[in-house]
Amino acid sequence: MSFVGAVLISFTPALHAQLGWEGETGVFVTPFAYTASAPGQKLHPVIAYHYFNGGPIIGQFQEISTEVGIGKRFELGYTHEFHSFGDDPALSFLWQNGFEIFNAKVNLVPENSHGKLWVPAISIGTMVRGNVRNGGNYMEESNPALGSGKTDGDIYLVATKIVPQIFKKVPVILSGGVRGTNAELWGMSGNAPNWSAQGFVAVAFVFTGPKKSSIIVGSEAAKQPHHPMDFPTLNIPTTLTYCVRIVPTPKYKLNIDFGIAQIAGQVEPTVNLQARHQFGAQVTYGF
Repeated sequence: MSFVGAVLISFTPALHAQLGWEGETGVFVTPFAYTASAPGQKLHPVIAYHYFNGGPIIGQFQEISTEVGIGKRFELGYTHEFHSFGDDPALSFLWQNGFEIFNAKVNLVPENSHGKLWVPAISIGTMVRGNVRNGGNYMEESNPALGSGKTDGDIYLVATKIVPQIFKKVPVILSGGVRGTNAELWGMSGNAPNWSAQGFVAVAFVFTGPKKSSIIVGSEAAKQPHHPMDFPTLNIPTTLTYCVRIVPTPKYKLNIDFGIAQIAGQVEPTVNLQARHQFGAQVTYGF
């Protein structure tokens, strides 16, 4: 077996086990086309803890995710988001308590299908978020203390490919797609005023670490709707992340992620959300 082949075998199951921010199999904020499957298991449960420091205005987010891979091509999951308030008296009230996230994904085309090594994995998926009371959602509540919040969602198409030939002994992961969404920043800034198509891409490089571990260094870019609902003058930029994934050993389905996300800074001349270099971390374990 070649060196690259051994590396691919060691970290590919970890890609299938790692949950992204909203519970789907993915990077930090964008999905992979892989599902939470495991060889020889009809049902493969995965759990994850996520943390993101949104800064002094937006506050801090924590999430608990449960995901189940069904066979080789399906996954279903649920995530609950907990939110700790920021400390800015003028703006922090716009980010309220956490919300619910349901996700599903189906793999349409397996990677290297029919023996064609150039074929990426291709999947479709969806996110449904309930009880979202952030941003303009909060402003529209007739009684914010009692309001039930709004619902938003995503429908996405994604392709992912592991390419071992670009750099010697350093496989490259390429992923990208498009999502239809009516959410702003995955619901963390409430709903967008309407549905729109937003692109996303990710690239990562896989290095071997000590004792058969893998270290995956990557970056993502995910376009956002231009402004949140009821805030037409706020301009939300493309989200950028820079992240590192550590797979300590291929023996266990354990992954640890660290990352920095550029979310939103000077969104209009008089408003700076102070969230352009925010720390996040994730821990995922598959059974």
